[in-house]
Amino acid sequence: MHRSTRTSAIVRIGLAGAAALALAACSSNGGAPGASGDGEAAAIQAVNVIAPADPGGGWDQTARAVSAALTEDGLVGQAPVENIGGAGGTVGLASLATETDANTLMVMGSVMVGAVETNASDSRIEDMTPIAKLTEEPLVVVVPADSEFQSLQDLVDAVVEQGQGVTITGGSAGGIDHILAGLLLTNAGVDAAEVPSTLNYVPNSGGGEALTMLLGGTVQAGISGVGEFSESVLSGDLRALAVSSAEPAAALPDVPTIQDEGIDLAVTNWRGVIAPGGISDEERQALIDLVTELHDSEAWTAQVEEKGWTDAFVAGDEFDAFLTDEIATTQETLRTIGLIE
Repeated sequence: MHRSTRTSAIVRIGLAGAAALALAACSSNGGAPGASGDGEAAAIQAVNVIAPADPGGGWDQTARAVSAALTEDGLVGQAPVENIGGAGGTVGLASLATETDANTLMVMGSVMVGAVETNASDSRIEDMTPIAKLTEEPLVVVVPADSEFQSLQDLVDAVVEQGQGVTITGGSAGGIDHILAGLLLTNAGVDAAEVPSTLNYVPNSGGGEALTMLLGGTVQAGISGVGEFSESVLSGDLRALAVSSAEPAAALPDVPTIQDEGIDLAVTNWRGVIAPGGISDEERQALIDLVTELHDSEAWTAQVEEKGWTDAFVAGDEFDAFLTDEIATTQETLRTIGLIE
């Protein structure tokens, strides 16, 4: 996936705005940005962070947590965040494909892996530079507080019986939220070929939009990361039916798992960061080193704990290998539930 200046093979595979500060190496020896005179990567003084979604959702939260931790601990001087939403992150991915600043990190994850497939995106994750996986988070299935559905099985039964009469909102088409909804139906006996016509799934561009739909009564249920809905569940505006992890979620410890509800299914949403394709090996390593420092910082640890995320850090080649497997698995799952051919 990483294309170095040595034309290494594609390996494996989920701002425009404020200008980056000049690197010290450039001002001292006239070298190219991102590299020092002896060929080693210079320290990064500023990094652009892209959230490929509208404000309020998980990618936006992650991007702003990355920016805050980087600057709070002094790892960089500036880390401005730009939101480039649309099409499950593939609009942001297309922007990253033309990015010329090597010191750019775009948040991505399992949602984007699926969206690339269902949107037949010309821009591919394989063509970018993998840096690190950061976190994992269970999904949660929620309904308005006054909903008639008292359990996850109630909701699934209603979808099987009423089909398009029950509307579920979640992230982008083909993303992990959509996949979970489809798997709930196939586990209930719905044929994969019938899932697209049975499931009335309305994609949204972020947690804020989903909450508006749920509280406004335009949808009957929602699926998203625990972090996006936990406050509304705890406040009593929403009611959580189940979380998708094998164990209860730390942020919603009293909510049963899908397995607790008698459905043999467990999935998690992961998020990481990638960089533009075609950057040099030195530029790639500098970003890996920076994100590793981020992961080890007290500021990042505090952000992860506050938001109820699970630390799932892997970087460099290990993340590259993870992405290869994740893309293959997602393609197979999307075929299984009838969302791609």
